Amino acid sequence: MARALSSRNKPGFHNLLTRFLNSPSPPHRHGATKSLETLAYEEVQASTTPKPYNSTAFVLHGLLGSARNWRSFSRTLASALSNSNSSPLEWRQVLVDLRNHGKSAEIETLEPPHDMVNAANDLANLVKARGWAWPEVVIGHSMGGKVALQFAESCARGDYGDSVSLPKQLWILDSVPGEVNPENSDGEVEKVLQTLQSLPSSFPSRKWLVNHMIELGFSKSLSEWIGSNLKKSGGHETWAFNLEGAVQMFNSYREKSYWPLLEHPPKGMEIAIVRAENSDRWDSDVIQRLESLATRVGDGSEGKVSVHVLPNSGHWVHVDNPKGLLDMIAPKLASLKPHST
Repeated sequence: MARALSSRNKPGFHNLLTRFLNSPSPPHRHGATKSLETLAYEEVQASTTPKPYNSTAFVLHGLLGSARNWRSFSRTLASALSNSNSSPLEWRQVLVDLRNHGKSAEIETLEPPHDMVNAANDLANLVKARGWAWPEVVIGHSMGGKVALQFAESCARGDYGDSVSLPKQLWILDSVPGEVNPENSDGEVEKVLQTLQSLPSSFPSRKWLVNHMIELGFSKSLSEWIGSNLKKSGGHETWAFNLEGAVQMFNSYREKSYWPLLEHPPKGMEIAIVRAENSDRWDSDVIQRLESLATRVGDGSEGKVSVHVLPNSGHWVHVDNPKGLLDMIAPKLASLKPHST
């Protein structure tokens, strides 16, 4: 059984449209401040004057990340889909700040428990509050991959009501679908979280934090990434995430298993698992089990699982090999038809 971390009380051709829309009120321009009630998010479309979209992809970041981590990749994907001759769709991507992360960390109404079920419920509540159609695609990286799986499972189970349309595609990016055993990894995530919990809640500067993490033995790249998750607070810097809530989400991520969903995916849904070639998160038994599911011949009564290996990439797939990831995802999205209304 995975050991739970304790919570301690110690935080060009196309111009791309990126809008911050953070409440269930009518859309507003970037820079407007509203009281946040649903998840914070950004929208990306591939034109200055956005056309009416007829398909939506949700994009979900990983632990201690935020929507902004996926801006560059999402803009490239939007451009590729807009230029595709095979797609009849006008795509919109919704880059979400999951609870306890990014701008959503400021939303006090996102109450505990901070787990995969409630993180997925937040997505459904966002759809309902905005009056949107349900997303055709959900793309989730790392912990966001399990939120995507939970969202699909809850949709299929009817947890969000009778009006739900299930996603047609899930893209699970370097996220192990079963329980995560710390013994199968080097424990770096656990060490990072425990270190962050031991630090004060504010810092004199970003440079101070980066140097401190390096002194503690973390790599320069990881330390700089941790330092990118700060925000100004008076004369100091503080976390841009809710650390204790994020720790609870990580524990839930490790403990939840979605093998039953992969073994019986809902009809009409494809669950695409992307494993980074150089990722250290994959046990050989898990790889074999996924490949067995992907090669299974069905009778059409259920959906399907596909497995993809992203070459020349570690866990940070959108940074290590964004073109390879784009070449995997874009054609599959371009082949979809919109949800019937």
